[in-house]
Amino acid sequence: MKSLKENFNGIIICIFELAIGILLLIDPIGFTSGIIITAGVLLVLTGLINCIKYFITEAKEASKGQLMTKGLIAVLAGAFCILNTDWFIVTFSALTVIYGVIVLLASVEKIQLCMDLLRQKRKKWYLAAFSAIISLVCAVVILKNPFSSSALIWIVAGISLILEAIFDMYT
Repeated sequence: MKSLKENFNGIIICIFELAIGILLLIDPIGFTSGIIITAGVLLVLTGLINCIKYFITEAKEASKGQLMTKGLIAVLAGAFCILNTDWFIVTFSALTVIYGVIVLLASVEKIQLCMDLLRQKRKKWYLAAFSAIISLVCAVVILKNPFSSSALIWIVAGISLILEAIFDMYT
């Protein structure tokens, strides 16, 4: 039970990675579109709240916070997300580079974990090493982007997330 409490955040992250990986495998374009539309709706709501706050706040105080400007920018950005999900899908090659860098940084963190386990003479340090190698390979594949379609790269990303989550949970 103590081990579960100590590793709770890591377990939650692994479950999150696993869920996203599975959703990316099932329908990468649909999942990505859903995330973009959800972000758009949240931006519109945040913008509307800021605009409402502008009108219910005392005039001098409202002008200091620029709530109307922030609100209108958020509404416009949200509307762009909702109405132009295809644009985001097309430009995802840039986002895959960012994702590849994140996976690369995660693999560096896993190398640290592997070394920590090895120095502490833990028996299963090699699982962390294997997880680090998988993350590193996935990062290189994603960054090299040998795929012609963004849907395929998201499927590979989904597989890498699932593999990482499984090894991270076991580690």
